[in-house]
Amino acid sequence: MTPVLEADSITRRFGGNVAVDHVSLALEEGEILGLIGPNGAGKTTLFSCLAGALRPTDGTVRLRGRDVTRLPAHARARLGIGRTFQIVRPFRSMTVREQVQVGAGVDIYHSFLRSLSRRGRVDRVDAVLEELDLTGYADRHTDELPLGLQRRLEIARAEALEPTVLLLDEPGAGLSVAELRDLSQRVAVLRERGRSIVLIEHSMDFALSTCDRIIVLVEGHVIADGTPAEIRRNERVVAAYLGDEL
Repeated sequence: MTPVLEADSITRRFGGNVAVDHVSLALEEGEILGLIGPNGAGKTTLFSCLAGALRPTDGTVRLRGRDVTRLPAHARARLGIGRTFQIVRPFRSMTVREQVQVGAGVDIYHSFLRSLSRRGRVDRVDAVLEELDLTGYADRHTDELPLGLQRRLEIARAEALEPTVLLLDEPGAGLSVAELRDLSQRVAVLRERGRSIVLIEHSMDFALSTCDRIIVLVEGHVIADGTPAEIRRNERVVAAYLGDEL
């Protein structure tokens, strides 16, 4: 079976600095794939190459077998790649509902002629708000929300696109232990709803308990690829990254 998303020998250089060096991965249908590594390992750069915010210096990105390497981010989004960001940067002037509408492609300042197609998208927005328990906050502005809800809103905005693939960049950053447990359950529900997910995470407990498989990056290279149990036992990973944490 063709992987839903593939990166084949992706390399990204910034002048003389090689941020990502011949990295390959294959995301299977319905899989939750974790991407971990120390700061500066190249995780977010790789994400940007997958999502289209950066074009790789070398290598190929394929979505369901289709080469999308030269497509910009908005074109990949239309094809089914949704992404969140490590730093939460919502539209401060918009309500929660309006921001999810943007993710769903709803023209907020719509004309009557657009209203019919808009109706289906608005229904989608309402469904996403309910799925992520944001309905009660729909008319509030983002700066009124705590960080945990802002991160949930980031996911809702990406999920409103109805993506095939969700790229979650450190969705657990800054969250409490209880919020991480809740997030892990929500990621599992997204998978049940048909999403294939790649997530960057620094919390080992979260990554090991949430992901089906984990890839470890160090200095732009893949040093391990395996199940959470295999990653726990991998001496190279322990030496390079995990240390005594586990």
